[in-house]
Amino acid sequence: MQNNFEGTICPACGIIDRFGDKWSLRILVLLHTEGTLRFNEILKRIPNISQRMLSISLKSLEADKLVSRKIYPEVPPKVEYTLTSLGKSLIPPLEGLIDWALDHAEEITKHREKFGKE
Repeated sequence: MQNNFEGTICPACGIIDRFGDKWSLRILVLLHTEGTLRFNEILKRIPNISQRMLSISLKSLEADKLVSRKIYPEVPPKVEYTLTSLGKSLIPPLEGLIDWALDHAEEITKHREKFGKE
């Protein structure tokens, strides 16, 4: 991996920032584990997310082609969200990151507590 914030890594950071926020990761993992979901189903399954934040996050993920949005011509409108093939291709690296975080959670938590006391 290059250590060049002026060149190659800069575009990567911009992309990672889009799905690396507090809510987008949760949405991606949820859609991976649960499959296609409606807006309110996602809202119910992600604690403490507001409707507005969910809407913003879904729009960003859709803009990056990680999530697709399908609208059914019904009254009331039915909208479903699904991972795209691009979104699915992101899951293995995310699972690696999640596994790493779980493997090191205790060590990191202890260090955070120690660091906060010093």
